[in-house]
Amino acid sequence: MHDDEYWMQQALLLAERAEKLNEVPVGALVVRDGVVLGEGYNSPISGHDPCAHAEIIALRQAAANVENYRLPGATLYVTIEPCAMCAGAIIHSRVARLVFGASEPKAGAVSSHLQLFDQAQMNHRVQWQGGVLAELASAQVQAFFARRREEKKMAKRAAKASSGE
Repeated sequence: MHDDEYWMQQALLLAERAEKLNEVPVGALVVRDGVVLGEGYNSPISGHDPCAHAEIIALRQAAANVENYRLPGATLYVTIEPCAMCAGAIIHSRVARLVFGASEPKAGAVSSHLQLFDQAQMNHRVQWQGGVLAELASAQVQAFFARRREEKKMAKRAAKASSGE
């Protein structure tokens, strides 16, 4: 059996696929009994789908593969702490466990903000663990946004140069 770090490495590889599409590099996979049931990476921009987060794609694929929208006994690995939409989907799919890499200080809904898994009114409890290969996951996202900021600066400079300023 592989450990959490192994599966997180696989999620990081999926995140690289998102980055190649100029999407925020987030990767996710659903694993049960050592078998990958579903995988995904961010693609809301390229897919023209606001719900095309890595977690949602992985959950949809896993549910289709097992022909059940519930995934008891499964673990979802994702490189960045899930947002509220994804945390809700994780609860509704009855995933047993979530393992994420880096916290998401702006929109994280597991530990950074809403703590959705800890709300008493939720009808399913998801065990969770954050911080698995957090440095790698965080560095991947930070490098992506640094590159995008630099690209925007260069585009502004090019626009100024072409307008004769």
